[in-house]
Amino acid sequence: MDKHVDVKKISMNYHSINGETEAIKDVSFDIEKGEFVSIIGPSGCGKSTLLSIIAGLTKPSGGSVNGNRSQIGYMLQRDCLFEWRTIYENAILGLEIQKKLTKQNLAYVNELLIKYGLDEFKHYKPSELSGGMRQRVALIRTLSAKPEILLLDEPFSALDYQTRLYIADEVGTILKNEKKTAILVTHDISDPISGNS
Repeated sequence: MDKHVDVKKISMNYHSINGETEAIKDVSFDIEKGEFVSIIGPSGCGKSTLLSIIAGLTKPSGGSVNGNRSQIGYMLQRDCLFEWRTIYENAILGLEIQKKLTKQNLAYVNELLIKYGLDEFKHYKPSELSGGMRQRVALIRTLSAKPEILLLDEPFSALDYQTRLYIADEVGTILKNEKKTAILVTHDISDPISGNS
């Protein structure tokens, strides 16, 4: 099988003047292409730390992560949209930063905006959109660079319960449509069920 992520015996310890805190201990798993994997646990158990290690943003105390980490997209808890930019300008921000504003990539962003019901809002500002719509923009921004693997760090936690259920289901559908491998971390058991339906 085609393993996109191979996590081997990851551990993470934080050091402070009060001593050492063990955040993660001996975590191993692998994810195949196209899989949607959910990791559930209470706040503070090391879920976000694990995603940071997989993304290559944090070096673990022990263990290793194998896979093509240059093709990772990271979606955070909040949408992090810039209020002074339009929806379209927010959607292409990742491409702008990576200097990938090619005709082909911009066409892909427009295609995603149309496909997921945001085309008529692309000249709006984020403050004019609902929380669920903003989260869709954040997802399109993440997808714009065509990552092979998506890391989703509690991306629905800022939404109210009803919106969270709807958007989790919608995001799951989008990821399946785009044939993406995804890892979702959450403390809410309803997120992975909706996201994987």
